Amino acid sequence: MAKKSPTINGGSMSDISFLLLTFFLLTSSMDTDTGIARKLPPPLPPDAPKPEIHDRNVFKVAINFRDELQVQGKLADVSQLRDMAKDFLANPSNDPKKSEIVMENISLLGPTPVSKGVVSLKNDRGTSYEMYIAVQNELTAAFRELRDELSEEKFGLKFADLKRADQIEAVQDAIPVSISEAEPTNAAINN
Repeated sequence: MAKKSPTINGGSMSDISFLLLTFFLLTSSMDTDTGIARKLPPPLPPDAPKPEIHDRNVFKVAINFRDELQVQGKLADVSQLRDMAKDFLANPSNDPKKSEIVMENISLLGPTPVSKGVVSLKNDRGTSYEMYIAVQNELTAAFRELRDELSEEKFGLKFADLKRADQIEAVQDAIPVSISEAEPTNAAINN
């Protein structure tokens, strides 16, 4: 009779390999693509007139291919952009060169000053992605801080901490995020 060769039990090896696979799947991180969270306005009906925006209400931001930032026609640093945008949109001194402020009666807030300001962002095709994102972050932070200030004044909480839908909607109505982004060009800033 032929001698039987010893075999290795494969059941425990498959258990170990399954546990190792599970361990690596749970402990490793996978990059996920994320975008810029921005809600687009609904499209206008084809027969609707184009909304008129006065030049006074446009906060012009441009970035060229050398990543130079121009705000309202003057060179600026990204670190200044947030405060400049907040000052333009809030217009606390009622400056005629900054956005127009109108009083609106908003549910839960009562008569509230609302800016008619729109941020116009234009960049060059050669603008670096890092600079583009830095500018987007500063503009978004300006709106977030304005909303936080109003939310804390009226409800005692930061905007992100509000739970009631009617409070969130009231703050959004008082401080709408109005950013207009133009198609990239080959000369966002003419120097």
